[in-house]
Amino acid sequence: MKKLALVLGSLLVVGTAASAKEVVPAPVVVPEKVVEIVEKPVIVYRDREVAPAWRPNGSVDVQYRYYGETENKISGEDDAPKGKTASWARDKYEYGRLQTLTNINFTEKQNLEIRTRNFQTLRNGKDSANGMARSVAPVDELRLRHHYNFGEVANSKVTAKSRLEYLQKGGDGEKQLAASVAFDFANYFFSNDYFKVDKFAVRPTYIHSWKNHGNDDTVNKYGLNLETEYSLPFGFSVEFNVKSGYARKADGYFYTENNGKHRGNYYADLELYLYNTTNLYKDGNFAVDFVFEGGYDPYTFNQRRILNIAQADDKDTKAGTLKKGERAQRREYTLYALPALRATYKPTDFVTLYAAAGAQYQNWNRTIESNANGWRWQPTAWAGAKVSF
Repeated sequence: MKKLALVLGSLLVVGTAASAKEVVPAPVVVPEKVVEIVEKPVIVYRDREVAPAWRPNGSVDVQYRYYGETENKISGEDDAPKGKTASWARDKYEYGRLQTLTNINFTEKQNLEIRTRNFQTLRNGKDSANGMARSVAPVDELRLRHHYNFGEVANSKVTAKSRLEYLQKGGDGEKQLAASVAFDFANYFFSNDYFKVDKFAVRPTYIHSWKNHGNDDTVNKYGLNLETEYSLPFGFSVEFNVKSGYARKADGYFYTENNGKHRGNYYADLELYLYNTTNLYKDGNFAVDFVFEGGYDPYTFNQRRILNIAQADDKDTKAGTLKKGERAQRREYTLYALPALRATYKPTDFVTLYAAAGAQYQNWNRTIESNANGWRWQPTAWAGAKVSF
């Protein structure tokens, strides 16, 4: 038994030793590395519209306009002998006008406008029906205007724009130099889809006019104008202006009744115009519109009862235009309406062709407020082309 116990004990010791040799060390736990994924922004370059550099631009508009015979001239009317046309109708009787309007923006802030008007009489022979030898047309005219846009004044919403103007009529006729600055307050007014104030400007102005080569009939005017424009629904717009000031003659006088004469005169010209454009037909680049304009052009107020108000700046107005029983007036007006049909066609983005025909209704004869008359229709038509560059 002792031997068996000894043998079993020996085997147990050997087994224990063998087991000790096969012991595997415990695994070491290594922490996992955290992988951070950083998303970098991807820049994708697409075609971008880059505004082209500013360059000089402008337009040229050439137009010819025909003025027809004033309708319904009454035999023996006013100062006309029986069987003859009233003399007032001769001033609006079959003539044409060629107008060229050039507009050049030669810097981003400066603009030059050149307008020429050349008139031609269209009836030169004797007309036994009305006793007129030839038609009468207004004198030719040249007008130059330079504008400079100063932009906003200080930190306000008021914009300022200056204008220098030169006007010459009839070769060596009346000449005029004018300088003014318009301060536009339109940005301060409420506007919506039904009513918009496009312009509300106050314009201090100075005008110097004369005739011939010397200083014949020199007149200086110092004025303050109000110029406004409004957009209305359905293609309507309104323009309302008040041009007020003081006119003083360096030589010559403003003649009044009873041989009165004065160097100076306060005046105010009220202008009120209504415009409308209604499209009647459109097919691609071709359109037909109904157009209308009309209003007071102008309504004139004067300090004194000047003889021949319409020619108050002329030197030789002492005789005036009064007839027996009439008195000189402080106020006069011209009121007109001009409806027309207009067709336009744009063969390219830079060329516009147009033509229109209508009739103008106006007090052609007398414009003095108390006895304005001579309300007649006069047919008119015009056509032209405008090229932009």
